[in-house]
Amino acid sequence: MTKHYALDLDASIAELKSNAQTGLTAEEATRRLGEYGANELQEAPRQPAWIRFLRQFTDLIVIVLIAAAVVSAIAHGLRDAIAIGVIVILNGVLGFVQEERAERALAALKRLASPQARVIRDGRHLEIESREVVPGDIVEIDTGDFIPADVRVIEAANLRIEEAALTGESIPVAKDPALVLDEKTQTADRRNMAHMGTTVAYGRGRALVVATGMQTEVGRIAGLLQRPGMKGTPLQKRLAGVGKLLIWVTLGICAFIFALGILRGADLVEQFMIAVALAVAAIPEGLPAVVTIALAIGVQRMVRRHVLIRKLPSVETLGCVSVICTDKTGTLTQNAMTVRRLFVDGGVCEVTGGGYGFEGEILRDGKSAEQGPTMRRFFEIGALCNNAKIGISPETGANSALGDPTEAALLVAAHKGGANYEELAKSLPRVDEIPFDSDRKAMSVIVSAAADAGGERLLYTKGAPDVIAALCA
Repeated sequence: MTKHYALDLDASIAELKSNAQTGLTAEEATRRLGEYGANELQEAPRQPAWIRFLRQFTDLIVIVLIAAAVVSAIAHGLRDAIAIGVIVILNGVLGFVQEERAERALAALKRLASPQARVIRDGRHLEIESREVVPGDIVEIDTGDFIPADVRVIEAANLRIEEAALTGESIPVAKDPALVLDEKTQTADRRNMAHMGTTVAYGRGRALVVATGMQTEVGRIAGLLQRPGMKGTPLQKRLAGVGKLLIWVTLGICAFIFALGILRGADLVEQFMIAVALAVAAIPEGLPAVVTIALAIGVQRMVRRHVLIRKLPSVETLGCVSVICTDKTGTLTQNAMTVRRLFVDGGVCEVTGGGYGFEGEILRDGKSAEQGPTMRRFFEIGALCNNAKIGISPETGANSALGDPTEAALLVAAHKGGANYEELAKSLPRVDEIPFDSDRKAMSVIVSAAADAGGERLLYTKGAPDVIAALCA
């Protein structure tokens, strides 16, 4: 497979027989879709429903119960056998129904999450389902967009990609299309690439699709996850152990009772029936049902906390966890930046509220802070020297950040201070921008104050404290 991060732009585009300006033709895109397949992660084929149902009866103790039911039917008639059979079938149906409900819920979530992609084909800008993207497509990406496939960046305007889902890097990574990297460069260091499943945190760009579906980095991980895992949970292993112990103990006792009866001169058939009855009585028919019901109750409690459990034993496995290793950003924390304190006019102000919600106020000494010209200008700069947006999350209905989290936090703080971004952008329209970079450690925008200052233009800058302080009188 070609390593496009180690090729220059022209070579990468030529390798995939594409065009950076006009993209693929519609006919070629259709042909490649047939050749490479849909741009989606493949799942292991699901077993038929009847096999999934029969799988509920593979635990050793359930097999022992089935054997006991058969022997009981032969020895004592159908009454005891039916009672055992009902328990076994109820246990299987309960587990099967729970797994099917979880599978349907997961399938519905996948349909809701079907993303779109903006591509260029025949020189026209189109919006298509991301599953229809093919290698060689030219895609346009902007702040907040999902990257639909593995792509080689060919144009970037202050483009930064949030790659935490793939590499664990919590800070958005700046992309540079001019880079040509060594073939041994690791995924996290490929600054001329963007990968499927990551998101654009900042800026915009254009990119060449180089891999789709299972050929992407995420697809490679998905393939590894489909390999066979651990055989049985701790509880299943213990139940299997109990089943084996019951079998040997029961057979031993039955053999002893049978032999003792024969030695005492009892009837052979009658003594055999006594031994079988003892074996049936010794097996706890209710154990599998009790375990299944307990796990099902656990599943329902987790559903109320918005957690989907695909298989019942997963509840028990989770209960056996003693150590959790996790990256805190977005898991133990809300993955949301919030401005808490401001240093303005020679004093410190507290900012109430959390996350990206607009609820909150600016306090000084526990009281609502009076806003003089300096504080108003402070919030003005925070709102205008900013490329983030505050949107509404479709999942929660709460405010969410589109763009750099730090810039979104400044935007929210400005709103709490009375600086409405939309109104400011109309009265002080942006004329130009000097993007943030690691050398300058600052971002600047030029705004036109023509509406209230006779054509005057202002340069608003934000950045590292030492850099900004060095520029101040």
